[in-house]
Amino acid sequence: MTVTPAADTKKVSPLDPVVVAVEGGTLKDVSVTAGSKTVAGKVGSDDRTWQSTGKLAYGKTYTVTVSVADSTGALTQHNSSFSTVKPAGVASVTFQANALTALRAGGTYGVGQPVMVNFSRTVRNRDEAEKAMLVETTPAVEGRWRWIDGQNAHWRPAKYWAPGTKISVKINLFGQDLGKGVYGGANASTNFTIGPSRIAIADASTHRMKVYIDGRMVRDVPISMGKGGTTRGANGELISYWTRSGPHVVMTREPSHRMTSASYGVTDPEDPNYYDEVIKLCLRISYSGEFVHLADWNIGAQGSRNTSHGCINVGPADARWFYETFRLGDVVDVRNTPRAMALTDGVGDWTVPWSKW
Repeated sequence: MTVTPAADTKKVSPLDPVVVAVEGGTLKDVSVTAGSKTVAGKVGSDDRTWQSTGKLAYGKTYTVTVSVADSTGALTQHNSSFSTVKPAGVASVTFQANALTALRAGGTYGVGQPVMVNFSRTVRNRDEAEKAMLVETTPAVEGRWRWIDGQNAHWRPAKYWAPGTKISVKINLFGQDLGKGVYGGANASTNFTIGPSRIAIADASTHRMKVYIDGRMVRDVPISMGKGGTTRGANGELISYWTRSGPHVVMTREPSHRMTSASYGVTDPEDPNYYDEVIKLCLRISYSGEFVHLADWNIGAQGSRNTSHGCINVGPADARWFYETFRLGDVVDVRNTPRAMALTDGVGDWTVPWSKW
């Protein structure tokens, strides 16, 4: 009789099956237990093999008890034990629309929404983790993972999603060695669908934002964008007032949002760049505080000059339409400013060329 894992084996992966095999006899009973928990298993059709079907757990000692009948029917019992690996830490995953908003399973998102997986602990063995991270799309499309940092991996195709694409994500995390003693926790899965293509192209040189739905221009909006120039914050930090160029993705939709210059370092109420206001109809497009929002006080500048502190501000009717039309994952592509959008300042995935993704 052979038992795998062998007696007294340490640090067994919980993904490894328990297998019992006999020659010259038949299996009558097999039990694999840890305390009060029993691991399910199945005997082969020849009654000479048994394999576990249940899942092992981390950090447990398992006792294998086997009853075997020889050719005369005499019973013999065999006992052995092994122990599974005990992680220094266990990592879980969450699916995100962005770092501010969880991805809603079964939800509909814009053509710029990548798959975003956040690990609760740093992943050192990224290649091993990726083997357990499966993305399936209908229709099929080529895509690949990029690690934004040690805890965040994004998957995207070469170009924006085609409207109607269905995306399924499975992370077979349990049992995966993520490095430095960290192992994967429970498996996780999600799915979402891509809605209509909604892309706004905001041009700082023309002071217009052209909006395309499914490839057709449906609105030409007068806007005012970042006024440019720099100042110093309360701690000496350099602050730029250019709107960042590059593809942005809508991350939140807020009926109102308090905006204050103190959030990025301008704290003196006497400073001409100081402000603290509640702004309406806000769609966030970067973590650093860029929004498309209502600016009914700035109608005179919209369409003719850039006067904002970095946001894209819009008049009342257009702001209401834009707020009611655009959703999370939709694209706002900013052009013709000297400051580039960064990969990590929001969902900046589309700022990276496919050849470097």
